[in-house]
Amino acid sequence: MATRKIRIFGDDVLRKRCKEITEMTPKIKVLIEDMLDTMYEEDGVGLAAPQVGILKRLVVIDVGEGPIVMINPEILETSGEQTGYEGCLSYPGKTGIVKRPNYVKAKALDENMEEFIIEGEELLARAICHELDHLDGKLYTDFVEGDVVDSASLYEDEEE
Repeated sequence: MATRKIRIFGDDVLRKRCKEITEMTPKIKVLIEDMLDTMYEEDGVGLAAPQVGILKRLVVIDVGEGPIVMINPEILETSGEQTGYEGCLSYPGKTGIVKRPNYVKAKALDENMEEFIIEGEELLARAICHELDHLDGKLYTDFVEGDVVDSASLYEDEEE
């Protein structure tokens, strides 16, 4: 398929609430494939449709266990807590410390518009929360504890 241009922090589309997808169309199928290609090309673990300028409730995630496509996702349950560095393809080169649930249970539709339940811990839980926030116009920077910093600064101590 193709990669799409990622919208960068400051673009108004990233602050808008997305609309539900009511049917699988050829355009949505192409969007899913393009989003996966874009996420992999940019070495991301997740990508939401507004990040490529499309205001639809669609995210793709891959934390190393294969691609997950979530249409009209909704978090059902969370528990626990984790705090760690988080970044975003829409805010390249930056990172910040964000507190998220350690466990997430969500429901969504797959590419066949069939409902499924997904449960995730640690990185998957973080990715689900991060990507679903995008669908409501929220960015990880809204939740950062302290400052957003250059990602490269995290590795400076290791080089010395």
